[in-house]
Amino acid sequence: MAELRIGLIGTGAIGRTHIDRINNKLQGGKVVACADPASEFGLSVAQKMGLKGYADPIEMINDPDIDAIINTTADQFHEQFVLAAIAAGKYIFCEKPLAPKADACKRIVDAEMAGGKKLVQVGFMRRYDPGYKQLKEAIETRKYGEPLLLHCAHRNPSVPESYDTPMAVENSMIHEIDVLRWLLGENYATAEVRFAKDTRRTHAKLRDPQIMILTTRSGVRIDVEAFVNNGNNYEIKCEVVCEDAVLNLPEPANITVTANATKGIAIHKDWSTRFVEAYNTEFQSWINATKEGRVDGPTSWDGYLGQVTAAAASRARDTQTIVEIPFEETPEFYK
Repeated sequence: MAELRIGLIGTGAIGRTHIDRINNKLQGGKVVACADPASEFGLSVAQKMGLKGYADPIEMINDPDIDAIINTTADQFHEQFVLAAIAAGKYIFCEKPLAPKADACKRIVDAEMAGGKKLVQVGFMRRYDPGYKQLKEAIETRKYGEPLLLHCAHRNPSVPESYDTPMAVENSMIHEIDVLRWLLGENYATAEVRFAKDTRRTHAKLRDPQIMILTTRSGVRIDVEAFVNNGNNYEIKCEVVCEDAVLNLPEPANITVTANATKGIAIHKDWSTRFVEAYNTEFQSWINATKEGRVDGPTSWDGYLGQVTAAAASRARDTQTIVEIPFEETPEFYK
C-alpha cells in the first residue's frame, strides 16, 4: 500500500489537530476525507482543509476508497462508529475512551473477536511518551528490584465549569489507569477514591482535589492525585518506588528562561504541547502497523479493562468505600 487513505470522524479541535499532524508531519498516510455527527460542521471543515466531506460518517466508513478510520468524536458516538468500522473490516484508531461504559466496550470486544481480526487501537498516547517508555524499560528489567509503590499526580491550572466530580476519574485519571497497568504489566485488584479539602477555585459540582488509590493483583500500591484547578500549572508526575531505587518520570526537555529577576525552566501549559511527541509517535506507529495489517498499540481489551477499572473507581468515589475490580483473564485473541 503506497499511502494509507484515512477518513476522520469528529472534526473538533483534536480532530483537526490530528489531520494537520498526519498530513503535514508524518509519513505513509494521509487524511483524505472527514465527517462529523454534526454534518454541516464536518462538511465546512472538509471544505476549509481541502478534504472530501461526507454528511454521513457511516457512508465514509463504508467507502471502498477509504482504507482506515480515525474516530475523534465525543464519547457517546464511539461505540457506533467503532462497530461500523469493524463490520466494514477496517482498521480504526479511536481516541480514549473506547466507549463511555464498560458494557459498550465489551460489545466492541465481542464484535472484534467475532470478526476474527484485531482492528481497533485506543488512543492512550502516554504509552508512547519517551519518559514513560524509560520507566517501562527500567521496571521490566527489574534492575532496581520489584516495584512496590507508585506516587502520581495529574494537575491542571483550571478546568471549565462543565467539568464535574466524576470527570476526575473518568476523563483525567483514566490515563493513569491505562498507563500504570501497562507500566507494571498486571491488572488491578481494588480501587478507592478519597476527597481532600476543596480548593477555593472549585465549584459546586466538582470536588477538587481527589486521590485515587489502586492496588494491583500482586500488591503494588498506587496513589494518583487529581488536582485540576491548582491555579498554577499543568503537571504530570509518576514516581515508582522499587526495592532498590526510586524512579521518576523525567520532565521533557525545555528551555531555561531568565526573566523578571527569576531564572527557571519553561513548562508546558497543557496536554497538547506536553505530549506532542507522544501523539506523533503514536500515529506514526498506527499508520505503519495498519499498512502492514496489524494492531501494535492499546487494544479494545485494554480499552475495556480501563473502563471496568474506572467504573469501580467511580463506585468507590460515590460510596467512599474500597471496591474490588472484577478480574478477567485476557482472551487468547488479545495476547
